[in-house]
Formats: sequence, structure tokens, C-alpha cells
Amino acid sequence: MTGDMMIPRRKLLTLTAGGVSMLTLASVAGIRPARAAETVRWVSPRGTVEVLDDYPYWVAKKFGYFGDIETTLEPGPSDATATVKLVDQNQADVGYPSPGVFSLALAQGIPLVSAFHMGGGDVFSFAFRKGEKPADLKGLEGKTIVLGSAGWQAICDPMLKAAGVDITKVKYVDAGWPTWGTAVMSGQGDAALSWEGLRAQWKGQGLDFDYFLGRDFSKLPANSMVIRKADFEDAAKKEMYGRYFQGWAAGLEFGKHNPRAATQIVMEQFPGLDSQMTPDIAVESVMQLANVFGGRMDERKKWGYHLPESWQLFFDVGREIGQIQGDFKLEDVVKNDLIDVANAFDAAKVKADADGFALSDAYGAVNVDEIKTRL
Repeated sequence: MTGDMMIPRRKLLTLTAGGVSMLTLASVAGIRPARAAETVRWVSPRGTVEVLDDYPYWVAKKFGYFGDIETTLEPGPSDATATVKLVDQNQADVGYPSPGVFSLALAQGIPLVSAFHMGGGDVFSFAFRKGEKPADLKGLEGKTIVLGSAGWQAICDPMLKAAGVDITKVKYVDAGWPTWGTAVMSGQGDAALSWEGLRAQWKGQGLDFDYFLGRDFSKLPANSMVIRKADFEDAAKKEMYGRYFQGWAAGLEFGKHNPRAATQIVMEQFPGLDSQMTPDIAVESVMQLANVFGGRMDERKKWGYHLPESWQLFFDVGREIGQIQGDFKLEDVVKNDLIDVANAFDAAKVKADADGFALSDAYGAVNVDEIKTRL
């Protein structure tokens, strides 16, 4: 569904392929069937990997934090639910869905578990044209929120419901990826779903909005890494995934120490991003993301840890609004078993790598302290 199509209020996306075979989905994404053990294929929910959001991965690749595990990062179709479909169908090994998309999969009996929680704080936000932000979130009642994919309604509804908004009075329009922000700026709809990292990138592209930031009002979780339940229950694969997530955790730690270096590494991987944002904006984008990835760390203590009460709140709200209808239990689908292994990286080496990274002149000139005042 693209091109400014209104999404019916109760017609939440299902996770069937809608007549499109999984083989076709895989072909569109350029994704081949998953390969043997010691190879992990990660699939994005965004339809692209040419973004700053995945900086921990590119840091880990550069410094060998994944060890001898072969890894790939693949875009998948822009359909928000593709990330769980492809994992379920063995076309990928790790998906990165929002809790909404993850819960839709669970409600339909797809056997997945969340094994590493990237977003300790809620990464999502609502963007408004300058001067049009309402006094509070209830001001969204009677308004239209523009999305880049219809599946994102599963992100918005629980956030708004938990914040006291009557979601039956909120409308959604799917304006398509990647143009939904431009659609709102040009006067279509009243607000847009956004997220940390993208907020800075939009500003760099001239899309300067006012925001309600999820990290300020929401106690719900954000995207996490999900794997097949069968892989989690396989001792050898479970051990491998622990080492794989250790690479991500080390990349997160590196970014905490040196966000300029993490940003430069991604920008060197994707030179085309230089035309979309300046070094200053790019570093701000990574620092916004790092704030969320390290969110609620006083409670979580370790990278990747799921806060059970946050996830239970999400599932409770989802059931209240009818988005979640399955009878799965939190402890069966949200797992912290791999978190100790994931955090067993050599912290001293990671810090040395971060401190010793040779910044280019452009990134060396970025003032991190000044950016902190804008976060």
C-alpha cells in the first residue's frame, strides 16, 4: 500500500504475504535461503541498510568483533513486516522488528523469540510542521498521522493508547518509503511517525519539525533482534547467537566512547550518505540513536537486556486495543539468556579501539559537546 492511501482503523496488517510468495519476497530483497551454522544474516525493517542506524554492526565488522562468524546485513522489502516473515521462512536469521510487528507475528503463531533488545528507551517520535505541534499528545485525536509503511500503525497505536490518547479518533495514511516526511512537510496529514537518528537526518535534509519524543513520554520498548525459536532451543546455535550479539554489544560500547568514529565508519561504508547530511548532522544522528540504545541503562545494566515490565506493558496495551490476540506469555518470547555472553566482550580493547581511532579532519572538527545540548 503506497501513495497516500488511507489505512482503515481496524485493518491492521496481517503477516501473510497477501498472495505474494515468500520466494518472491526473497527475490525482491536479494535474499537467498539462510546458510549453514556460523553464518548469520540480519534483515532490516526499513528496506535499506544505507543508514546510520546500524552503526554498531559496521563498527563490529571493521574491528572483528564478530570473531569467526560470517555476517551480512540485508535490506529486505520495505514492507515493515518482512523482517519477521523472512526469518520465519529461513530467508534470514535475525530480524529487527518493532515490538508492534514482533507482537503481530506472535499473535499469528509465528515461532520467534526476542533475544537482544537494542532500544532501552522508546526510539519513536511524532513530528509536526513548525508551529503546529499540539499542547499534548491528546491533540492528535481527530488528526491524521502519515506513515512510510502501513505496518507502522502497529507502532503508533500502543504508544498513543498508553499515553491516554483515544486511538479510535486517530487516522493513518501510508505515503510510502522514503517520502512520508516530505509528504507531511508539504501539507499532507498532520504529523509523521519518526525516530531518533532519522530526526537529525530529516533536519539535515531541510525537514525541520517540532516533535513529541517517545523517550520523554513512553515506557514501551523499541526494536529488538528476533530469531527463530527453534534456533534458540538448539544449544549450538544458541551459543553462536550469543557470540554474534557480543559483536553488536561491542559495537554499541565503541559508539558510546567515540560517536564521531562510529559515524565516520558508516559514512565510509556508504559514501552516498555524504550528500544527505554534513558530518555534524551525521554525528548528531548517531548520538540520538546512542541515547536510545543506552536508554534506561540504570535499570538494564547491560547491552541488549530486555526490561520485562516494559515488554509486559506493551503486550498488555496491545491486548487491550485488540492488536494482540495470542495467548503467548512474556517469558516464552522475550529472552535475556544470551545477554551475559553478549556483554562478555573485551571492554578494554573496545575502549582502546575507540580512543585510538584516527578521525578525518571533517569528523575531528565536529563538536560533540555542542551536539549534546541539542539532543
